[in-house]
Amino acid sequence: MATVSKPARPRAPHLQVYTWGPHMLVSILHRATGSGLATVGTILFVWWLAAAAAGEEAYATFLSWFTGDWAPLGYILGVGLTWAFFQHMANGVRHLFMDLGANFELKGNRASAVATLAFAGLATAAFWAYIVLGR
Repeated sequence: MATVSKPARPRAPHLQVYTWGPHMLVSILHRATGSGLATVGTILFVWWLAAAAAGEEAYATFLSWFTGDWAPLGYILGVGLTWAFFQHMANGVRHLFMDLGANFELKGNRASAVATLAFAGLATAAFWAYIVLGR
């Protein structure tokens, strides 16, 4: 019988092959922020509508999460949702340019990934500075 040698096959890429970069981080964050905004945002929106429909006492309980004893937790939730919104929006714009065929070079891709993170942080800080200090 003749010995048949198997040709060298390409290895499947796994986590050991890739090096972690900001482009991977924003890709994962895009999915996480989209899911978080949809889930937490919907829960808060439905709670707000139900509290408004249930009467003054229920609505006051809802508002106490943002203005009363629970305000620190409400602010953490609000800041988190705001950051998730700005991060998701900035990465969506980044993907829009990538869908048009631009920004596939590694250096530009990494720079735009870092820019989305910076934009989300700065926009969140500016938004909450306006909310807290602007009144």
